[in-house]
Amino acid sequence: MKRLFLPYLLVVLLSPTWLIAAEKNDVPPRFRVAVDTVVVRVTVTDPLNRYVVGLDRDHFRVFENKLQQTLTHFSNDKSPISVGIIMDMSGSMGDNILSARSSVIRFLEQGDAEDEYFLVTFNERSALVRDFTNRSENISNEISISNPKGRTALYDAMYLGMEKIREGRHQKKALIVITDGEDNSSRYTFSELKDYVKESDVQIYVIGERGDMGYGRGIISEIVRLTGARAFFPNNFKQLDYFVDLIHSELRNQYLVGYTPTNNRSDGSWRKLTVRLDPPEGMPKLKVRAKQGYFAPRN
Repeated sequence: MKRLFLPYLLVVLLSPTWLIAAEKNDVPPRFRVAVDTVVVRVTVTDPLNRYVVGLDRDHFRVFENKLQQTLTHFSNDKSPISVGIIMDMSGSMGDNILSARSSVIRFLEQGDAEDEYFLVTFNERSALVRDFTNRSENISNEISISNPKGRTALYDAMYLGMEKIREGRHQKKALIVITDGEDNSSRYTFSELKDYVKESDVQIYVIGERGDMGYGRGIISEIVRLTGARAFFPNNFKQLDYFVDLIHSELRNQYLVGYTPTNNRSDGSWRKLTVRLDPPEGMPKLKVRAKQGYFAPRN
């Protein structure tokens, strides 16, 4: 008997979601992987930028260096997340700091009890001002007492965030960077930051004010594409709530797919990843976002 898939519309925050009819399990699947398993977080959207949920393992194809891999793990449950908030506290944020604080608090208030967060603030120096906590009010309190001043060491702050997120307990890991200016004070270079991003298993979302980012928009966009995430450049920070809600919705509506690579050599090489879909009949053209690759382990 041919299985029938029926799309339904669901509103999740600001982004409606396609829901594919599927059998429900009493217990949602948990994502358990071995050391030699590659895990890829995948976001699927339709032409109207609505998240598509309810797809099955058979709808996904993953290629490593153009060779199709056999999926051994699959999950689309709303599992808890580990998130690092990286907040620009340089002098240029003076007019935007209230909007930024409000939006971060809004994001935290939408979290689940098992989620965990840490907070990095930066001007010409970066600092971990709150270690991992599942008490979102701890982050909110730290944000409320910080005052903007100084220059902008954006790359240093992102580097620090990537070092810290490695300690996260959950499979889903993300950094959310809020800034209104280009880097002008970091010790780390863009090239060093990019190399570290390629070695890290984290999605990086950036919200930066369009008018002040200049050529930095291209640099930031290149970084986030590597991780399968997104960068947003609103005209002003009064639009922050919309984009913060969008990020929260995306993190809750992702798929986790995993496989054991056919290439089992521990040669430290860069392996390019491509994720493709074989969607159910009747679905519109879908867009897939995932990290672009990973470095193999090295003996």
